[in-house]
Amino acid sequence: MPQPGSHKYDVKRTRLRADRERQGVPDDQADEAANEELQQDDAPAELAPTSLSKGTRSMDDPLPENVIELRSAAFTDHTLIPNRFAHDGDNASPPLQWTPPPEGTQELVLVCEDKDAPDGTFVHWVATGISPDVNELPEGKLPDGVTQGRNSWGGTGWDGPAPPVGDDPHRYFFRLYAVDEPLGLGADATAEQVHDAVRGHKLAAATLVGLFGR
Repeated sequence: MPQPGSHKYDVKRTRLRADRERQGVPDDQADEAANEELQQDDAPAELAPTSLSKGTRSMDDPLPENVIELRSAAFTDHTLIPNRFAHDGDNASPPLQWTPPPEGTQELVLVCEDKDAPDGTFVHWVATGISPDVNELPEGKLPDGVTQGRNSWGGTGWDGPAPPVGDDPHRYFFRLYAVDEPLGLGADATAEQVHDAVRGHKLAAATLVGLFGR
């Protein structure tokens, strides 16, 4: 099994996750299923990314159909998000980078949600209208044309993690969707509206999970 936190581990998780989503498994359950399968030594051999180990490919190399790989220069999958991105830190949006979306993509949309919040899912970021030609969101910046939706803090744009003191680190799910038509969502769009709009139009999806505790 690849070493957790390694690039090979992240790629295998992405491919397992996408496989489950193609089978109709909801996003959250697909992520959990991928995690469980990665803990087994007998994970399907056909999904093993033997040619995608760290240092052997670039972000421009193709992945299987319906798969996008989402990364951050600030943290890797299931590792700690640095404090400068926290609500009581600098509250800067984290840098994200992804592989090219599939042909036919008309828009990319991004949602970040805390799945471990005490009162249920807490939304930290909604960004829509991302051009399919864009392959990154720089730290603390957004490309032209991107529209930021409403978060659970009551504002728009990125508002970082602030879990209760003493909690185990919460999981922050960054989900990037490639869709086959413009969604037309405005500045007040919620994560729920994004998920509803994406349904039936998703060409590909990627998930990156960051952890944060205090």
